[in-house]
Amino acid sequence: MEKSKSEKKKSYSIDMLHGALLPKILLFCIPLALSGILQLLFNAADIIVLGRFVGPDALAAVGATSQLINLLVNIFIGLSVGVNVQVARFYAQGRHRDVNQVVETAIATALTFGTAFILVGILISKPVLELMGTPEEVISMSVLYIRIYFIGLPAIVSYNFGAAILRAIGDTKRPLYYLMAAGVANVILNLFFVIECGLGVSGVAIATTISNCISAFLVIRTLTKEEGALKLDMRKLKIHKTKFIRIFRIGFPAGLQGGIFSISNVLIQSSVNSFGYIVMAGSTASANLEGFVYNAMNSVYQANLSFTSQNIGAGKYSRINKILHTCFLVVFLIGGVMGGAFYLFGHQLLGIYSTDPQVIEAGMVRMTYITLVYFLCGFMDVLVGSLRGMGYAVVPMIVSLLGACGFRVLWIFTVFAMDHTMETLFISYPISWILTAVVHYICFIKIRAKFPKEDARKDEE
Repeated sequence: MEKSKSEKKKSYSIDMLHGALLPKILLFCIPLALSGILQLLFNAADIIVLGRFVGPDALAAVGATSQLINLLVNIFIGLSVGVNVQVARFYAQGRHRDVNQVVETAIATALTFGTAFILVGILISKPVLELMGTPEEVISMSVLYIRIYFIGLPAIVSYNFGAAILRAIGDTKRPLYYLMAAGVANVILNLFFVIECGLGVSGVAIATTISNCISAFLVIRTLTKEEGALKLDMRKLKIHKTKFIRIFRIGFPAGLQGGIFSISNVLIQSSVNSFGYIVMAGSTASANLEGFVYNAMNSVYQANLSFTSQNIGAGKYSRINKILHTCFLVVFLIGGVMGGAFYLFGHQLLGIYSTDPQVIEAGMVRMTYITLVYFLCGFMDVLVGSLRGMGYAVVPMIVSLLGACGFRVLWIFTVFAMDHTMETLFISYPISWILTAVVHYICFIKIRAKFPKEDARKDEE
């Protein structure tokens, strides 16, 4: 019986330290990309049901909340990067007690901080939405949606931390299975609460919150049933100070970066809001579609992070550059193919969200400048994965904040202020990706030079 358990566990993990990289990176990315896409379907189900069965005002109301939600959620997703790096490093070094303490610290942090931030999210929601210039006719619905959504914050954080632990050993399959179960529940509950109960915006918020709780429960349950280093004992749950500091040192800059990125996107959302709720609805639909491309590309960033972390932990320095170049190829293929296909069938895809021709045309403007060239964002993120995997979190944070966030904010107050059009607003994205990626690559070259070119020890094969 013990043998079958061991074999089962082995089937979920990936050997990141030996053999050809491309097939293993693809094996890592495919379930993770599907997980990200499935997670987006939560939000897609929300806005499709609202757009079809309630109206453009409800669609705009949910769209107005997306950047504010990301502002808080991205902070915790950034911290999950610290969890991933620490588990991967200790796991590759065979330090199982340290892995176990990181697991305990991660879940304890998720539950503690996730609960504390429920109150923060509820308190700041209305003032921030007002500052963003959310139209009066939709702001009450936006506030209602976001307050219900934030009740599920502990579940969202717990799932992301738990999934980061599993990804650190190459297990991207089980998080996918759990999101599939939660996704099916989300669609069913959406239809029930909106169509049968007539709850509108509050109905989709309740459905999403319940779905997030399902996925969080399943991932935590998996950790409690694991054998060895990843096993989680809820009775021993505690925040180990040294492990928290390690997670925080890598994860906080990533979380801060994500949070400030969201602030810049809040400013952009405010600029979108200035065109009225029809453009808001079109931008919401397009942003949801481009999210599918982003999440697929983000799986390559996660692969780079995990592979780089494990190989450095095991002293396999010769594989660092190979991992980056392989990830460049994969992210270009994913971003180029998906972005091009989404743009080509843009009218049909946007038509799923709304039948209003004006909404569809507004969405196509955004797709032209963002979705079509989204692979540029993928290049930028893959480089960040290498830098964080090598243990450098502050450098990519500073570069990203200045190159992407700072540039976009400056653009809004200068170029966009002089030419107040959607085209001028959205073209700031690809320009910022190119500038930031170039600087990231220069940083990668300089930081890579600090590590040996050859492996710390030869494989015994």
